[in-house]
Amino acid sequence: MTTPVPITVARGDGIGPEIMDATLKILNAAGAKLKIEEIEVGESVYKRGISTGIEDSAWASVKRTGVILKAPITTPQGGGYKSLNVTFRKTLGLFANVRQCVSYAPFVETKHPKMDMVIVRENEEDLYSGIEYQRTEDVMVGLKVITRQGCEKIIRYAFEYAKGNGRKKVTCMSKDNIMKMCDGLFHKVFDEIKTEYPDIATDHYIIDIGAARIAARPQDFDVIVTENLYGDIISDIAAEITGSVGLGGSSNIGPTVAMFEAVHGSAPDIAGKGIANPSGLVLAAIMMLTHIGQNDVATKIHNAWLKTIEDGIHTGDIYREGGNSKRKVGTDEFTAAVIANLGQKPAKMPAVDYGTGGKPAIKIAVSAPRAVVAKKLTGVDVYVNSNDTVADNIAQQVTPHLPAGYTIKMITNRGMKCWPGAQPDTSVSALWALRVVANDGVTADPATLAKFYTALAGSALDICTFESLFHYDGKQGYTAAQGE
Repeated sequence: MTTPVPITVARGDGIGPEIMDATLKILNAAGAKLKIEEIEVGESVYKRGISTGIEDSAWASVKRTGVILKAPITTPQGGGYKSLNVTFRKTLGLFANVRQCVSYAPFVETKHPKMDMVIVRENEEDLYSGIEYQRTEDVMVGLKVITRQGCEKIIRYAFEYAKGNGRKKVTCMSKDNIMKMCDGLFHKVFDEIKTEYPDIATDHYIIDIGAARIAARPQDFDVIVTENLYGDIISDIAAEITGSVGLGGSSNIGPTVAMFEAVHGSAPDIAGKGIANPSGLVLAAIMMLTHIGQNDVATKIHNAWLKTIEDGIHTGDIYREGGNSKRKVGTDEFTAAVIANLGQKPAKMPAVDYGTGGKPAIKIAVSAPRAVVAKKLTGVDVYVNSNDTVADNIAQQVTPHLPAGYTIKMITNRGMKCWPGAQPDTSVSALWALRVVANDGVTADPATLAKFYTALAGSALDICTFESLFHYDGKQGYTAAQGE
């Protein structure tokens, strides 16, 4: 007899408790051997004054079981609340978000009947690091953080996933034509790692045309690997064009913990109405079952779910009058139909078979931080808050404070060069950046720059921040300005 596997369950907010009830009923009816520990997270915890949305006892459960099945949660708007989903992923090192997006034509209406793609999304960094600053009354700044180690983990995972699941191609998506350093690193690491997998085809798309191609020709893709924000967007696009985002489940994989959840949100507008589609969480639970080695139960539930869809028993989000939908049902009726179909297989759609036992976990080796041969300080970007719209006036205010041997190379606004040689039509904000560099490529002196900072701070200028400029191994470690 299989020993019950401990898992942590979070019922979530909005429709979360309803679809979790449905999912647990199906798991129980199918004979899943689970020892469930329930935790409370999300909106009710936030409202108790816990800004993370999760208490220490809940963390202890997740770390003890190593597996969490989580319904959607609601993060209160404003008030400095951080997304608990992001907190989970970063705290537990859940670096890989895996979402399979499949069409169930003709039983679920879609324009793309041959779609079967997997999106592997980096889960810990990028703009989702959540590092933002208000620099002036009207200017907000967010930092995009991309690390070589983060790129290596997610890209290698995508190739290992493809290799282990019989996938033939891995596509990288980035925006390195614009973000040449951050996205450039992601693309560069992809090109390095792909040489280790000669049997897997590869290609690269700029994210905007890539997203368009997903919407227009999803059958052209197999496995897609991309950064956090892009992955969040395209995985919802892909899930929606299968027929409904409500059919999407996902796994979040880390070295010691895995989290399984529906792709969609908490949908508070339909909470309590009994009409929510539990399919996303059910499919996530199937992924969980294969993760913990209960593949026979995963096969039984997935085939029962497919037969239910094939029978035309549909919740409102996928029900289509006059099409392949036969009966419009609510959450409870759909759940009962899946349970009634346990042990059966679809007649027209391909049945699934996850085999026996579990697949070995994908282990990802990451290179150690590389040693820098030479790091050279060349200057500093000084960010100034000024409503003066003439860059030359700002330059004149800073010039008296410049140390000997240093020059204002240029002034930019929102990344656009505005001085010298300003263009009259360039729109500007109140946040100006002055690039101050040591003359003739001389290494800048930190002590001299510190005195410069002090002098500026004591002046009438409204200084926001400073950003040091470095060269690494002879290469410029900062971007040029537009128009430079």
